[in-house]
Amino acid sequence: MADMLRIGCGSGFSGDRLDAPGPVVAALAASGGPAALMLEVLGERTLALAQGERLKNPEAGYEPMLEPLLRPILATCRAHRIPIVTNGGAANPRAAARAVLRLAKELGLEDLRVAVVEGDDVRGTDALDDLSPWEGEPGAVMEKNRVIAANVYLGAQPIAQALRDGAEVVITGRCSDPALALGPMIAHFGWSEDDWDRLAAGTACGHLLECGSQVTGGYFADPGVKDVEGLDETGFPIAEITEDGGFVITKPEGTGGLVDLRTVKEQLLYEIHDPAAYLTPDVVLDLTGVELEQEGKDRVRVRGCRGKPRPDRLKATVSFPGGWLGEGEISYAGPNARARAELAGRTLLDRARRLGLEGRARLDLIGVASVHEGDSGTLRGHRRDEPDEIRLRFSLATEDRIPAERATREVLALYCCGPAGGGGVRMRVVDRVRTLSFLVPRERVHPVVEILS
Repeated sequence: MADMLRIGCGSGFSGDRLDAPGPVVAALAASGGPAALMLEVLGERTLALAQGERLKNPEAGYEPMLEPLLRPILATCRAHRIPIVTNGGAANPRAAARAVLRLAKELGLEDLRVAVVEGDDVRGTDALDDLSPWEGEPGAVMEKNRVIAANVYLGAQPIAQALRDGAEVVITGRCSDPALALGPMIAHFGWSEDDWDRLAAGTACGHLLECGSQVTGGYFADPGVKDVEGLDETGFPIAEITEDGGFVITKPEGTGGLVDLRTVKEQLLYEIHDPAAYLTPDVVLDLTGVELEQEGKDRVRVRGCRGKPRPDRLKATVSFPGGWLGEGEISYAGPNARARAELAGRTLLDRARRLGLEGRARLDLIGVASVHEGDSGTLRGHRRDEPDEIRLRFSLATEDRIPAERATREVLALYCCGPAGGGGVRMRVVDRVRTLSFLVPRERVHPVVEILS
């Protein structure tokens, strides 16, 4: 049999199921062959929030659920030589590494080799000088003096280097999500930096794995249209990759969910800007010639990926202060519930004007007009039938905290000052972060890999 590497995904985002890695690790261990586990836990907004946590506490700023994710699986992964690769370092990979080393000591795993990949954080450096905005955000302006977080998407090569250096756990900050899978492939198969077709195949494979159960039926499920059984125990994906770049997507036996042509197609096209030129730090992926084949139950083979030379510029996510958001909710039920909710909404808008609360107001009638409603503060309405109950949400986006807080108190005041029958008020005020994307010349970015033990 051709040399095969198995890569499993045990998390698709920060907030994913903590027990998801267990069946994946068990399947990788049972296979007896070379394997790796990726844990994808970092989003663009997640990173900005993590940077804020690091500013408050120098030992914070990494994925808060990293230890609960690793605790049940770390010993098994080490015993079966399954390296773990995660972007759970977020804004503080070194602190995350120290936390993992403390966990390893507690579990009796002496001399665990943990690598940190740094260099993505470019705050306060010349990497931010004279940048062009990403084409999806024309007109974006870099305000260096207001930057909260600035992180460049690194590629797979530093991860591969860490694994070649003997790392058993690799912790990165911002990197491309597919790099979490591509790095182990490069380290295992020895693919060169300009082997574009293999790098493209590995990137496509990582892209299919990166969102966890999206490719195994989770986000795919739609009752009566796309039925999926066992969502309470959905199996997370495993890829079986060979040296030539061919791969199969599957999942652990005995788990819920499914892997078929439909789930793979949906995830393959997820967040793809241009199927002929999906830009990553490692390669430009061309998906237009991809072919899928159902090889058996929960097994889909992917072939036909093509690659082009990697881009000269790397995408950077830069976060700025975004002001404050005050929001409150209240429910109305019974006859005439919608009219009472709409009256409450008009009252809140009138009160905001009367009090001089400057900002951008929004009303939502949740379940009637919310997801498809605009930010104008009016309620156009999308359904005119009378609901049994309705929940009104009022929000005010402001530059300062005090008007946001005052707006939420107006929702609370509806208990007595508003239409009849309101109840169940909830309120919150949050400090917002605004993220923009820019393109950084590759030569300004300098990844660093270090093994800690």
